[in-house]
Amino acid sequence: MNLLEQQLDYPLGDSLPTGGSVVEVAPGIKWVRMALPFVLDHINLWLMRDEMQDPQRPGHMLQGWTIVDCCVSRDESKAQWESIFANEMEGLPVLRVIVTHMHPDHIGLAGWLCERWTTADHVCRLWISATDYNVAKLSSQTTIEFGGESAARFFASHGLNDADTFEAIKTRKGYYANLVPSIPANFRRLMDGLEIRIGGRNWRCISGYGHAPEHMALYCEDLKVLISGDMVLPRISTNVSVYEQEPEADSLRLFLDSIARFLPLDDSTLTLPSHGRPFKGLHTRIAQLQDHHRDRLAEVMQACTEKPCSGADILPIMFKRKLDLHQTTFAMGEAIAHLHLLWHEGRLRRERGPDGVYRFSRA
Repeated sequence: MNLLEQQLDYPLGDSLPTGGSVVEVAPGIKWVRMALPFVLDHINLWLMRDEMQDPQRPGHMLQGWTIVDCCVSRDESKAQWESIFANEMEGLPVLRVIVTHMHPDHIGLAGWLCERWTTADHVCRLWISATDYNVAKLSSQTTIEFGGESAARFFASHGLNDADTFEAIKTRKGYYANLVPSIPANFRRLMDGLEIRIGGRNWRCISGYGHAPEHMALYCEDLKVLISGDMVLPRISTNVSVYEQEPEADSLRLFLDSIARFLPLDDSTLTLPSHGRPFKGLHTRIAQLQDHHRDRLAEVMQACTEKPCSGADILPIMFKRKLDLHQTTFAMGEAIAHLHLLWHEGRLRRERGPDGVYRFSRA
């Protein structure tokens, strides 16, 4: 446990759900943990006891479960879900699937789950923000999302332009579609401030930006429980990036403004993150994240004061460890996000050189 983690309270200690097992974290809420084939090697998913109005029989309530987030699509994840269905759900069905945002580890199995639990009497519906639904739909239908020539040229314009890396990004195809092979044809829209009734309690949607197009966290005042998704993580900082689809984005400012919206919540709130362990100390963790980005911005500002810097120049300043290609693209997106915040604030100026590379210097 690092020094920052020691400032947080982990009420479940070192308990982790394993394999097809679950851990109850609050009344009616079960914690599922699944492996991911990445450096970030797991995701937390949530199984919530629920009831919904039966459309076939007015006045009758359907008993079952709501799933929050899904894992990437792969056989191991499906097998783990099947084990949970058989052993942890009291013989009751999945009534709906809520997805916090469109990244593959969160939405990958949404199509399979909704189809798996839709019957002649009840449609198991996907609930998600409209923005993330449509981005996910588009991304799953193309082989060049998060790769291809446009991505390679964007990163090259920020200094990541050696021939081998350019070619590797250009030829990386099918990344999203392989992990998210299908998106349900229909969905129910989540919006900021919307209250959803789950298991007899109200859960309020809190939108967040900078990490995903329109991330939705869920907060229950009665339980003082926040399903934070990727917006507030206890051990690592959320990836906040700029990509070619929105090349002048101010993603980091959006993210910092978004996490500040959680500060009115009670500090005793049990936060259920997508990665790491459930924790208390929400205000402390938000302050840590704000401090982290303030420190990185200071480093970036200092570097650009000494000489004009591209995004690629910033990589070794922000990331001290060796990065593989997958990590490099995330790191580049994050480096550009820090440069862009300073640029949009007028503290840096941006110029494109004869070599086609953007460089940032003190304004």
